Amino acid sequence: MATEPPADRREHARSAGAPEYAPSWTVAERRRTKRRGRPAVYAVPAALAVLLSGCASMPDDGNVDHVNSSHRAESDSQVRVYSVSPQKGESPQQIVRGFLEATTSDEAEFPTAREYLTPQMERNWDPFESTTVLSNGPTARKAPRGAVGKNGYAVEVSGTRMAEVDGKHAYSPSEGAYGETFHLTKVDGQWRIDRMPDGLVLGESDFQRIYRPINTYYYAQLGYDAESITDGQNVLVADPVYLRRRINPVTETVSALLQGPSGWIDPVVTSSFPRGTRLAAGQRHLSLDDSGVLRVRLNSKGAKAGSKQCVRMAAQVLHTVQDQASAKVSKVELAGPGPKGRGLCEQTREEVDTYEPGRLNGSAKRAYFIDKDHKVAAFGRKSERPESVEGPLGSGRVEMGAVAVNRLESEGAAISRGRRSLYVASLEDSTATTLGDPVLISKAKRENDRLTAPSWDGLGDLWVADRDPRNPRLLRLRGGKEEPEEVRVPGLGKDERIESLRIASDGVRIALRVRGADGQVSLQLGRVVRGGTAKKPEVAVAELRPVAPQLEDVTAASWAGGSRLVVVGRESGGVQQLQYMETDGSVSDQPTLPGINDVTGVAASEDESRPLLADSEGGIVRLPPDANWKTLTESGSTPAYPG
Repeated sequence: MATEPPADRREHARSAGAPEYAPSWTVAERRRTKRRGRPAVYAVPAALAVLLSGCASMPDDGNVDHVNSSHRAESDSQVRVYSVSPQKGESPQQIVRGFLEATTSDEAEFPTAREYLTPQMERNWDPFESTTVLSNGPTARKAPRGAVGKNGYAVEVSGTRMAEVDGKHAYSPSEGAYGETFHLTKVDGQWRIDRMPDGLVLGESDFQRIYRPINTYYYAQLGYDAESITDGQNVLVADPVYLRRRINPVTETVSALLQGPSGWIDPVVTSSFPRGTRLAAGQRHLSLDDSGVLRVRLNSKGAKAGSKQCVRMAAQVLHTVQDQASAKVSKVELAGPGPKGRGLCEQTREEVDTYEPGRLNGSAKRAYFIDKDHKVAAFGRKSERPESVEGPLGSGRVEMGAVAVNRLESEGAAISRGRRSLYVASLEDSTATTLGDPVLISKAKRENDRLTAPSWDGLGDLWVADRDPRNPRLLRLRGGKEEPEEVRVPGLGKDERIESLRIASDGVRIALRVRGADGQVSLQLGRVVRGGTAKKPEVAVAELRPVAPQLEDVTAASWAGGSRLVVVGRESGGVQQLQYMETDGSVSDQPTLPGINDVTGVAASEDESRPLLADSEGGIVRLPPDANWKTLTESGSTPAYPG
C-alpha cells in the first residue's frame, strides 16, 4: 500500500508571520507559499491506484503536480496529502490554521488534526457529522473579544458558505455567511483547541480533491403504478452522495448504502436491507478478489433477511459498488457476522440484470425533432439523414411545435405549432393517417402561456404543463391515453409557474423549469409521491429543491444519466453556458462542454452513450465524444430523445 513519507520529509513551515490560512489553495500554491515560510500540508505524487483493490508504492522523489479543481475525476489520486503536527510556541491563530489544514489530509481518522485538540476535545470531536463547503476556504482570525487570559483564547473561523454535506453524505447547496468560534486553552504550556463545532469545514477545491460523487441505489416506491410495468417493484433509483476518495473506497461505499437513502429522496424510495443493518464487527476493509467477487459480512440484523430479500440486497450492493468502480464486479456474496459467517445469498452480475439501474430508460434508437414542414421526424442511431416518422405525427396534417416519444418508441406525443393542443399517436402503424382529437387543449390566449413540451416516464405515463395564467397546472395522462389528471405541486408559489419539464425514467423524480415572480427561470427538482388506491391513484410533486442555484436564468435542461442533468443557463452578468449538474445541486465531474451560441433547447439521453443534441441559432447540432459541435440539420428544431 502507499506508505507515508519518512518523518524528515514532512516539512513544516508555520511561522508567526504566516498569512491567513486558505485550505482551498492548490498543491502547487501550497508549495510556492511554503518556500516563503507558509505552513503547508505535505503533498507528493502518487501512482494511480486501482479503485477497488491493489496497492501502490510511493516514489521517493518527483515534482508536485498542480491540481486542476475543475475536473474532479482528473485530479483523483494525483497527489497524496499529509498533515503537519503542531509545533512548540505556536499562537492560537496558528494552531487553528494548522488544525484546519490538517483536516484536508489523506488520513482516515485525522490523527494529526487531533493533535491540535485537548484530550477531552479529541475524544468528543466527531469529524463525520457534517462537512461545510466554503467557496474560498476558511479564514482564522482573533475573535472580536478573543484575548489571552486565564480562561483561554477565542479564534473566529469564517468564510462564504456554498454547500453542506450531512451525516449521510448528501450534498445540498446552502449559500450564506459561515462563522464559528474556536476556543483554545493551554495544555502543558501549549495552546490547544478545547471547544469547536463537530464536522469539517473545507474550501471548495479541497472538497473536490478529497471527495468524489457516487450513486447509491434504492428501490422506487411506485405504489399501484408499479403494476404497469414488469418487475415494477425492482426499479433502482440513483441517490448521489459524496465519499472520500482514497479512504477504503469500497468499504465506505457499502457503509453509505447501508445507512439508507438521503433525506430528500427517502420518502419515495426504499432499501431492502433490514433496519439497523451494518457491516459486521471487524469488517474494516472490503475489496474485490482477483475474480471480481465482493464478499460482505453483515451484522446480526442484516443476517435476518430471507432469501428473496437478500437477492434484492445483493443487487443494491453490486450496482452501487460497480457504479464507481474501475474493475468489474462479477459477483456479490452476502454473509452473516463472524470470520466464517453463514452465507446468506450470492448473485452474479448476470443474475441481477433485471435490477439494472436505468432499465426503464429505453434504447434511444432514434432522436426526434420537428422538421421545416412542422412534421415529426427522426435521426437514426447509425444515420444522420432525417426522415419523417411513421403514422399521423409524420403526415403533416397538423403542424407540430414540439414532440416527446415514449421509452419504447412506440408512441409519440406532440404539441401543435401554436402550443394549444396535445396529440398522442402510434409511431409503428404506417397505415394510420388520422390523428384524432387532441387529448388536451389549453384555453390560454397567448402561445407562450399554453402547453409545454410533454415528457414520458418509464411507466408509460405522459406529463405536461399548461401555463395558462388563469389556471396553471401540471398534468399526467396515465398510459398516455387516459383523462388528464392534475398533479399537485405544493412547493410552487402563487406567482410561480412551470415553463418546461422532464420526468426521469424511474418516475419518482421530475426536473421543472420554474418562472418566479421576478421573471427569472430556475431549475427545480421535485420528488413524485404516489398514493391513493388502485382505482383512484393520487400523485403529487413534493419538496422542490434547486439544481443549478448559481444560474440566474435557466433556458433548458434534460436528463443526462441516473443522477445528472445537462443545463443551459447563465450566471448573473455572465454569458450563456452549458454544463452538467448533479441532481443534488453540485457541479458534475464531467468535462466542460464546448461553447455554442444562442441555445434554446437541449436533448440528452439517460443512456449516457448517446451524444448531446442542442437547438441553436444554426439549427440542430450534435456533440460527438471528444469533438466539437456538428450541424445535423439547419432547418429542424426542438430535438428530443425518448422520454
